[in-house]
Amino acid sequence: MSGVLLQVRDLSVRFRRRARSVVHALDGVCFDLAAGQTLALVGESGSGKSVTALALAGLLDPAAEVTAGSVRLNGTELIGASAKTLQAVRRGELALVFQNPRRALNPIRRIGRQIEDALQARRPRPARAARERAIELLAQVGIAEPAARWHAYPWELSGGMCQRVMIALALSGEPALLIADEPTTGLDVTTQAGVMDLIAAQARQRGMATLLITHDLALASGRCDRVAVMHAGHLVEDAPVGALFGAPAHPYARHLILSTPRLGLPLQALRAVPGEVPDLGRTDLPPCRYAERCERRLDAACERTPVLSAFAPGHRVACWNPL
Repeated sequence: MSGVLLQVRDLSVRFRRRARSVVHALDGVCFDLAAGQTLALVGESGSGKSVTALALAGLLDPAAEVTAGSVRLNGTELIGASAKTLQAVRRGELALVFQNPRRALNPIRRIGRQIEDALQARRPRPARAARERAIELLAQVGIAEPAARWHAYPWELSGGMCQRVMIALALSGEPALLIADEPTTGLDVTTQAGVMDLIAAQARQRGMATLLITHDLALASGRCDRVAVMHAGHLVEDAPVGALFGAPAHPYARHLILSTPRLGLPLQALRAVPGEVPDLGRTDLPPCRYAERCERRLDAACERTPVLSAFAPGHRVACWNPL
């Protein structure tokens, strides 16, 4: 495995709401991602996974503001970079696959044309060469009869086929980093497996790093090298997949695992995560945002924010009373 490709340091993001209130969506998020590695960001809805992905790509809503932190991709600082620089990065080194491909694709433009548009935006070439490359990309992502499918509109394709088209669009720039935000949402189990197999195969062939955003811990456990657990805008645990699922150190990570269905585990053995994700617009959030849900809470959790620090080799946790 190569060296660090993506470095995220102390990333903090807030959103301004009406009535002059502020939502602190991310607070001090830190992680690294190496070339060729797959990292999952997991957590409940509202934990900050997708906001993290959008912040990395420079695609945050206008109501959002990065208040602190650094994001370096292959040595290029993305926080505070110009729109021109970010556009160049998204056309080359960084690509995204979104969870709803039907919404991401243009419904009135043939899929082949959309791939050609992406190719021409990155590096202009003769029309014939662009079409040949578009057909080649459709074949690479497992679409049968790619020359014929070039003419199809998104509404003529299944959800799984549309997601494959999205992956072809993402790969057209030969990225070093692929961010896949819930790429299997709404797909049946067989199609989910096919899409994830495709992403994994392309990552291996290209030496591409993958950041997988998911709430599906079973998917993360079978597809990733490392897992980073997010709760209410904090990154609370970061570990190799075996260490996290074998011996989670943060109480929240443990509860997430206990709430995940597993083969051979009766449904009555599942345990819901206690409490709810706190409202990030509150002005009285405790320093540890899990404190109000935690049965292991110490007084320190209400006094100081826990720092993500070494728990074991390659394993970090942010907790005053880890397991």
